[in-house]
Amino acid sequence: MGLTRDFFIMLSENQTLNAAAKRYGLALGANKVVAGVDIPSTIEAIKELNRKGISATVDNLGEFVFSKEEATKAKEEIIAMIEAIDHSGVKAHMSVKLTQIGLDVDQEFCYENIREILLAAHKHGNMHINMDTEDYNHTVQTFEILDRLKGEFKNVGTVIQAYLFRATDEIEKYKDVRLRLVKGAYKESPEVAYQTKEDIDENYIRLIEQRLLSAKAMTSIATHDHNIIDHVKKFINQHNLNKDLIEFQMLYGFRTELQEEIAKQGYQFCVYVPFGQDWYGYFVRRLAERPQNLQLVTKSIFTPQVNRNIAVGAGALAAVTAVAAFASKRRK
Repeated sequence: MGLTRDFFIMLSENQTLNAAAKRYGLALGANKVVAGVDIPSTIEAIKELNRKGISATVDNLGEFVFSKEEATKAKEEIIAMIEAIDHSGVKAHMSVKLTQIGLDVDQEFCYENIREILLAAHKHGNMHINMDTEDYNHTVQTFEILDRLKGEFKNVGTVIQAYLFRATDEIEKYKDVRLRLVKGAYKESPEVAYQTKEDIDENYIRLIEQRLLSAKAMTSIATHDHNIIDHVKKFINQHNLNKDLIEFQMLYGFRTELQEEIAKQGYQFCVYVPFGQDWYGYFVRRLAERPQNLQLVTKSIFTPQVNRNIAVGAGALAAVTAVAAFASKRRK
């Protein structure tokens, strides 16, 4: 995982590349992993998933929000999508990054924004709102806000990242809260997180089993790893667990045949559906989480011409980034 994972994470945090991706990315094929650039196109993509027995959790893409104006605009876009989901009748709910609605501006301002979103979701069918976790410092703040909200709202949940040491305690603490379990996709220090793939995978399975045996609310198991999926299926059957409180999740555009296969087997299945122009950071972190995803995309999604464009761009990008990283180290 090492250098490859760190490399992708470094790319995901580059604001210059993020800006360039907004201009050119969808033309290069990113539309295959982003459901739509606007609400109507995204609703149509969700309808297609629903026809296959798959629900959706919708993410309004956005990175690097550091002003109240940007955060307020993002909040309004999220509420507009909530209204569109309700009015269209599709089976979907929202996933929200707190940094997009002002966490880096002011925590109290962010709290008021997420509370407004939850009130709108409650008004529109008590729709579930998932607060996505991010890097460690933001994750700590997210759980602080969750603790304030969960007494007032029953339609709020969050994400547990298996690579964090604190995840075991959180699984125990939030038995009554809807949770999504993931491996994690940020670079964290050895003081707070496991560092090897083997340790993360082992803890991920341990957390899933702990959660499924104790949970009193929905559990979403978000992974593309078919070995882990098969393990969870066997665990569910061995313990005769209630499938109504368990769902599998994958990302839009990845392993679509496996998604449909699992849904046909009678398991609840939900696809993480991103929409909007600001796709870059989201996509590159998915590669950091599981670099094999790059092969899944280039083999099954992109055309030969797009692959040639990506190969050229990626080569230049890698060279520039490597030089920048080397220069940064030399300056320290």
